[in-house]
This record gives sequence, structure tokens and C-alpha cells, in this order.
Amino acid sequence: MYGLVNKAVEGLIRSRFGDETWGKIRTDAGVPDEPFMSMENYDDSVTYNLVGSTCKVLNLPPETVLEEFGKYWVLYTGEAGYGGLMQSAGGSFVEFIRNLDALHTRVKLSFPNLQPPSFQVAEESDRSLVLHYHSHRAGLAPFVVGLLKGLASRFKVEAEIAYKRVDGASAHDTFVIRWNPIS
Repeated sequence: MYGLVNKAVEGLIRSRFGDETWGKIRTDAGVPDEPFMSMENYDDSVTYNLVGSTCKVLNLPPETVLEEFGKYWVLYTGEAGYGGLMQSAGGSFVEFIRNLDALHTRVKLSFPNLQPPSFQVAEESDRSLVLHYHSHRAGLAPFVVGLLKGLASRFKVEAEIAYKRVDGASAHDTFVIRWNPIS
């Protein structure tokens, strides 16, 4: 994963738990005390180790850590110079979700080694849809739940999100998303 992702993990920890906690997590994860370079490609194990150490140091389950990181990611990327890119992905919650693959295609122009997931919308109605998520990275469904909740907040909708793993030849995660505008 690119350093931008690891910088966001660091930002989440520092902003919510302080520099000392970040130091403990970084040390436990075996990450050197040096800044992450946004455009540098890091081995996925660095990010997974940071999440695992966060779980250990904060005594939280991985699902909680990943979901909080997903919510934070929406805020972080909007503030880290990618707000325009996010605005171009859609002006509503549903439009943004429909354009996730197109967004990743645009991001890949800046991050050529990006290995993004793939998303497909199905069974769409006025207030619900099913989102299919395909990724070669295991265990990130709770992160996607957090992303979706962060997007719901961004677009001022109240969202209910349930997910399940679909096994077989085309193993992937599905998310049933129901929403209502916040009054």
C-alpha cells in the first residue's frame, strides 16, 4: 500500500490517542521512527502490522480499528489534497458509491502501482443497494464499512450497512446498504 495509507493510520492514532500511543504502536509494529512518504509503495505487511499493533496496544478488535480507520480515511483524503478528486466522484451518497471504480481509475494516474479493489452496485432501489467488493487483500470488509459510514456522514445520510462474505470461485464481500437523508 502507498505511504498515504500509512500516514492516515498515523494521523488517526495521533489525533485520537496522542503521540505517545502512536510511538508504542509504531514500535510494536516494527516501523522505523521516520515519516511515511505518501507516494512511496510500502509492503502491505506494514499496514497490517500497524493495524495489529493498534489492536494490541488499544485492546480493540480488528473490526473496530478498521471501521474507525475507514471513517477517518474519508475525512483524511478530503483534507490531504484529494478533496477535488472526491468531489468529482459524485454529488450524492449513491452517485459516489456508483463511481468508486472510476475514482480508483483516476487515483491510479497518480499512484501507478496501485492495486485497487473493485466495486459493483446491484439491486439498487430508492433507499437501498447491494455493493459487491472484490479485493486481493484479505480482511478489509470492516474498513469498507467505515468508508461507507464516512461517506454517509459526508453526504448527510443515515446509513445502515450489513456485510457478508461470499465464498466460492468468485469470493468477495457484499454490503447491503440502506439509507435515509438526515433531516
